[in-house]
This record gives sequence, structure tokens and C-alpha cells, in this order.
Amino acid sequence: MNLEIRAGEVVSLVGDNGAGKSTLVKALCGVSPPDTALIEWQGAPVTIPTPQEARRLGIAAVHQDLMLCDNLDVVQNLFLGRELRRFGVLLETEMERRSEALLASLSIRIPYLRRPVASLSGGQRQSLAIARAVLDQPRILILDEPTAALGADQTARVLALIDQLRRTGISVLMVSHNLEEVRSVSDRVVVLRLGRNAGLFEVRYSTEEQIAAAATGTDALAVALQRRLLPRGLPEQDALEVAHRYLPCQAAVGGDWFDVIPLPGARVALVVGDVVGHGLHAAATMGRLRTAVQNFSSLDLAPDELLARLDELVCRIDDVEAATGGEPPIIGATCLYAVYDPVSGTCELARAGHLPPALVHPDGSVDFLELPPGPPLGLGDAPFRSESFRLEEGSRLVLYTDGLVEHYDADIELGLDLLAEAASRPGASPAESCDAVLEALLPVQPPDDVTLLIAATRRLAPGSVVEWSVPASAEAVGGIREAAGKQLAQWHLEPLSFSTELILSELLTNAIRHGGEPIRVRLIRSRNLVCEVYDASSTSPHLRYAESTDEGGRGLFIVAQLSARWGTRYTERGKVIWAELPRI
Repeated sequence: MNLEIRAGEVVSLVGDNGAGKSTLVKALCGVSPPDTALIEWQGAPVTIPTPQEARRLGIAAVHQDLMLCDNLDVVQNLFLGRELRRFGVLLETEMERRSEALLASLSIRIPYLRRPVASLSGGQRQSLAIARAVLDQPRILILDEPTAALGADQTARVLALIDQLRRTGISVLMVSHNLEEVRSVSDRVVVLRLGRNAGLFEVRYSTEEQIAAAATGTDALAVALQRRLLPRGLPEQDALEVAHRYLPCQAAVGGDWFDVIPLPGARVALVVGDVVGHGLHAAATMGRLRTAVQNFSSLDLAPDELLARLDELVCRIDDVEAATGGEPPIIGATCLYAVYDPVSGTCELARAGHLPPALVHPDGSVDFLELPPGPPLGLGDAPFRSESFRLEEGSRLVLYTDGLVEHYDADIELGLDLLAEAASRPGASPAESCDAVLEALLPVQPPDDVTLLIAATRRLAPGSVVEWSVPASAEAVGGIREAAGKQLAQWHLEPLSFSTELILSELLTNAIRHGGEPIRVRLIRSRNLVCEVYDASSTSPHLRYAESTDEGGRGLFIVAQLSARWGTRYTERGKVIWAELPRI
């Protein structure tokens, strides 16, 4: 399992008996070192073979057996084993003074410190054990079932003490079986089941039912499926700075999804979609649609064409399910697909029944882009339309699902207004904008799942793109090869010169022989080196293996061997054959 504790937060560890909570606590405290584990402390791997080593690192623990001496008073218990002495004489007054100051700083009320601990209430004993651990000034304090034997009033005092510890900057790992108490004091909850991490929940955006389902395995298949199908990380690219948030609803696993897809020519596609319903069927359907969009995006289709193919796929799936009496229909799912080009600064978008994206300008003003709405997926009765917008560098695109702005007790226009206000802070990073939007709009227990994707636009650095017009003459190929070699030398990419010149030679020769004018060549220096050859023909090239007796047919095979990937995309006036080479 994986467990991360951040500075100054309360993380709760929950799970049924036998889930592995005690084993983990013993490993972190040095009581029972694990056979195999990687424990990192402040970024460096450490081993914790003994409790003394744990205390040296700054890890303290209060176990269920509080290990208090009932016949000793409060001061004696606090300083047991670390008594203050001068010339061999106990400094009773100083220890009592420090005890009063410590308990006061933690808001622990024990009227008389010289009374035996056996006479204290359960809550006072628990608080005293915590105070004794805090005396060592730990960085992390582990509390094992701190409220297990306490009444309601005493439990409230201990939970208030835990909150006080968080405010002082101490991280707390609390083991508990009481989910109501866990949600009242924790920042995050880690669920253990059968010795494995069954879920990590942000308390503010999770419900008790979701945490309980993860702990018991109820609906675990839907949770696991959704976790596998949503992106686990964002791809590296230069066009956009992207942040995202996905928050499940209080009822069950939903069908919201998103994606960030690098495209040829340094472009990037942003996708947000929403499947109607909750549970296993919604999670599986979301995965099918996300996979379909990824496959269609590899064809480099315009947003409206991609949504048309996705709509046709949904109609076909629904027809098959209806004929076989299978799953409920997908009809009604929504999707927004956008493609941003960092060379031109343009963004082309289309939507299928989805809410329009917000555009935050660099000065903080906000517009909702006016896109043709398009029907939800599966209706198949109306075409989709794309719209293009030129975006200033530093603008932020805000894509979201309806769960963010639509609530039962509020009008959607109010939600959109709140979204615009929360996202409008100039200069905020996408991650900061995500947090601000959720802070402003999200209820404690969202009735529907929420997806939020915010992307700040970038432009490629000046001089990162060069372009040449090429006459339809074989003699022009040599000049382009020479110009490309000089450009790569200026970019300090000389190791790519041979491959690039050979790829351009093959692609240009094909364009001159089989394409039509005008013919253009473009080189883009981004994360990879991109070579593009434009011509006016829409004839699609095909890779084939030439026989030994063939005089031609090897050009695209050479391109495929020399490049990391290559392909074709079609434009209104022809096509582009492109190839990408990784920068060395």
C-alpha cells in the first residue's frame, strides 16, 4: 500500500478488523519493522528498526494502551523517564510550570496536576497521553483509536485537541473505526482492506457511504474500474499548462470523464464528457467513450467530425443493446472536444449537448464561448459544428461537467456566474483556479460527480517554427534539405539533421510526384522536432513493403523507420503528412 502524510494535516486510517491498520502503525513506530517496505522521511528513504529511531526521526505514537502510571500524578507522567534535574535534585517546580504551559497551549483542562492519574476521566487520560507525546516535539503523531472508550463529551474534547495539533503544524495519523468522527476532523482518509490501499478520499469531497463502500468492498468493482479508466496522469506537452479535478458524487460512482491528448504539430486536444447515470454501467460506458475518442483523435479529425463519429458509435452500441436486451442505452451522454494550436494560438471546439466552456482572458475578464450546442450523443438527428477562436497567450480555458454548476436548489445561471467569478483572478495558475472554483461552487456533498479541467494557453517561443514554399520541381528538394540542415544547426539539433533531411526528401518527392500545388514545408521545434509537408491533394498515402524488384514504394517505410511516429491529417485545401523525431 502507499501512504503519504503531509505537514500539518490529519490523515485517518480506516478499515475492518484484519485490514492491516495495526501492522502499519507498528511498522511506522518501530515496534515491528516490516519485512519489505520503502519509508521516506522528508524525501529520503529511512529504516525504523526501533521505537527510539522513530522518536529520533520525529514520529511519536499514542497506542490504545496509553501506558500511563495510575499511581503517579499528571506532572510525573508527563516527565516520566525525562525528569528535569539539577545536581541530582528533581526540579519539581519547573516540571510543574512546564506541564501547566503545555496543557494550556493544547487547551487541555486538568484543574489539579498533582492528583493521581487513576482519578482522571477517560478523556483526560487520553489528552494527557497525547500531551506527553507532544512534549517530544514530534513531526508526526500517530493516534491508535483515540476515542474508542470515550463518551460523547470526552470524544468531542479529544477531537478538538486533534484539531488543535493540526493548527500547531503537527501531522496526525489517526486510526479509527468511527467514520463520523473521522470525517469531522480529517483532511484525508486512507482505506485499508485486506492489507491493501482500497481508496484515498479527500474528506471535503467524499461521503461516509463512499468511504464505507471502499472499506467493505461494496461496489468495489465500479470504483476500481473507474479509477483504471480515468487518466492517472497528464501527458507531457508544450501547448498548455493543465490542471484537473475529479470529485465523485455522494450516491455512487458516476460517468464523468476527461482527457488531454497530444496531437501532431504540437497541438493538444482537451476532452470532457458526462455519461448519464451512476454505478458500474456508467463507469464502463465512460471508459468505452474515452477509448473511442482517443482512437478517433489519432485520425486527427476536426472536432465536429470526431463528435459525429462518436455519435454514430453510440447509436450503433444502443441498437445492439436494444436488440439483445442488454445494458441501458448510452443516449444522452454529452461531450466537449477542443483542439488548441500553440503555433497559431487558435482553438477549435465543438460540443454534443455539453455546457459551453469558459474563457478567462489574461486581464481576468471571463466569457462563455458561444458554440453551436449540438445534440447529446446517440440521437443521430443533427450535425455538429465547430467554431474557432484565437486565444491570447496566458488565457485559461475552463471545461467542466454539469455537476459543478447545476444543483437542485439553485439556478444554473447562478452556478455559471459563480464559476466566472471564481475563475477570474488574473495570473492564477490552473491548479489555483481549480481550487478557487471548487471552493466557491462545490457543496459539501455534491449530488452529482464533478469534473473540472482548466488549461492555460502557451505559445511556442519565437523562432521555433520555420516554413518554406516549395515549387513543384524535383530540383527544389535539394534546396529544402540544405535549408533544413542550416535551421537545425541554429536550433542546436545537428544530430537530427541526417534523419530530418532524409524524411523531408521522401515526403517532398511524394508531394511533387503525386500531390498538387501549393506545396509547403514546416519545421516545429517543441518537445519533439516536427516535420510537416503540405500539398493540395487529398490522396491518402499508404505504407507498404516494396518487393526487391520494385523501383519505388520505400519512401514511407523509410519515414516510419526514422521517426518516432508519423501520419496524415486532412485540411480544407489538401493534406499534411507529418513526422516527429524525438529531440536528443
